[in-house]
Amino acid sequence: MKNSQLATRRHPALIYGAAMLVSLIGLGDSIYLTVQHLTGQSVKCTVTTGCSAVLSSHYATIAGVPTAAFGSLAYFAAFSLATLAAFGYERARTGLALLVAPMLVMTLWLFYLQAFVLHAFCEFCLLSAAMTLALAALVVAAKFLLPARGH
Repeated sequence: MKNSQLATRRHPALIYGAAMLVSLIGLGDSIYLTVQHLTGQSVKCTVTTGCSAVLSSHYATIAGVPTAAFGSLAYFAAFSLATLAAFGYERARTGLALLVAPMLVMTLWLFYLQAFVLHAFCEFCLLSAAMTLALAALVVAAKFLLPARGH
């Protein structure tokens, strides 16, 4: 097998392996925020000062469910799809792209709310935003760097 063929075969594992890692970081972050919310614990910020303002706002829940819980589901699904995509499943690649798009839209909306409505930032929310941006970048990289396959 030529080096270029080997490199092409490794790219899915590199890109989707990174997506798996990023998804796990996002999952851990969102599970932490969900548990803290459901148990009534306050989240202490060490880098920013706006965690309580953000996490106690009415934007912290959707229909009574912590916003972070939706993030947990999304990150778990992203991890699952990235894992399948790493093994070459084309539908998982497509599914991951279709999942990350609304995640990105929601992330941009929540960032807007923090910056322009609440005038406060939560470092855990910013970590989640960074993970979603990283997932979006990885999905775009996969689209342009990896050949499509028919699984």
